[in-house]
Amino acid sequence: MQSTLKHSVWVLALTGSLTTAALAADREIKVDDRLDASADALTDMMRASDQGIPQDLIDKAHCVVVVPGMKKAGFIFGGKYGRGFAVCRRHDGVGWSAPAAMRVEGGSFGFQIGASDTDVVLLVTNDHGMRHLLSDKFTLGGEATVAAGPIGRDASAQTDAMMHAEMLSYSRARGLFAGISLEGATLRPDEDTNTELYGHDSTNREILTGDFKTPAAASKFERALNRDSAERSK
Repeated sequence: MQSTLKHSVWVLALTGSLTTAALAADREIKVDDRLDASADALTDMMRASDQGIPQDLIDKAHCVVVVPGMKKAGFIFGGKYGRGFAVCRRHDGVGWSAPAAMRVEGGSFGFQIGASDTDVVLLVTNDHGMRHLLSDKFTLGGEATVAAGPIGRDASAQTDAMMHAEMLSYSRARGLFAGISLEGATLRPDEDTNTELYGHDSTNREILTGDFKTPAAASKFERALNRDSAERSK
């Protein structure tokens, strides 16, 4: 009994060390660098040969959430942690809102060891999903239904999931779509980053539904969101 207890304590201690080290590194990334990383992640995942996120799903999305380099670390017990940004369609349907900072956190149990980085994109497909995004906190697979999004230029025709899920998830690690499960992960506003980005306290609801001007630091991210639509209109 004592040896089992000691082993459990050792496992939990090691889990904490691995997870803390991975998450501490993510917290040190500057806001403008994280915005640029979000732009790169979105561009790469949309333009991944014939296996990218379908452009017409981006065009139909009510909101988009990008979490670059989400950390996953642990030993038996594990954790996920990431910081990224969300944007929503403007009221007039033209263009996107200014970015609102988001945090994603979650735990997992199963055979796992070490740490990894994964780029994550969530497409919010309807008003119900958008209401969750504007809330103080929600759980994927709990309050908000989430399904793995289809990939490929013609894949949107296959997506019965879009008729039911409030959000479609995409994840990519080392250049390959990874299919990481986000069930049980929570998303919440990242107030500290919003304050740093806009110079005052701002809620995600205010940023995503208001007339906030997109800050200069987010210009690359804004271009990534609008690039393919602009190219098709030429």
